[in-house]
Amino acid sequence: MTEQQTSLLSAEVCAAIDRWIAKYPPERKSSAVMGALRVVQEANDGWLTQALMDAIADYLEMDAISVYEVATFYSMYELKPVGKHKICVCTNVSCMLCGSDDIVAHLRKKLGIGFGEITTDGKFSLKEVECLAACGNAPMMQIGHTYYENLTPEKVDEILASLD
Repeated sequence: MTEQQTSLLSAEVCAAIDRWIAKYPPERKSSAVMGALRVVQEANDGWLTQALMDAIADYLEMDAISVYEVATFYSMYELKPVGKHKICVCTNVSCMLCGSDDIVAHLRKKLGIGFGEITTDGKFSLKEVECLAACGNAPMMQIGHTYYENLTPEKVDEILASLD
């Protein structure tokens, strides 16, 4: 492990990445990049810095640009700080047809932020995402690992009030 990895990736984070690496043949350890990005992001308050992505590249013995390509392609990775509760609202066709525009308007008004922004208290951030595969129960949003479906403005208020 390089000095950069030692200072940026804790032993716990490295152990979690190692569990991802173990799922692949030794010569394919770079296949663990998505798992490694997720582990590191969760350990860094929900977002990735360039230095952290460089450390992942070193750890997985791959080019840094390859890590950047994955991190910028998938919407689950964040390259700037997010709120304690990242609200991901699906605005794809099924959700849009079932009222996601109303949900987005309600969230913008209630939280006073738009997509890509964080509330002044750091509690919430708002992100527009493509299909989250819950089309049958649209409109929907994801906060953390939890899906919230069949949303109404009233249901959104209840959900937000339940979060610490």
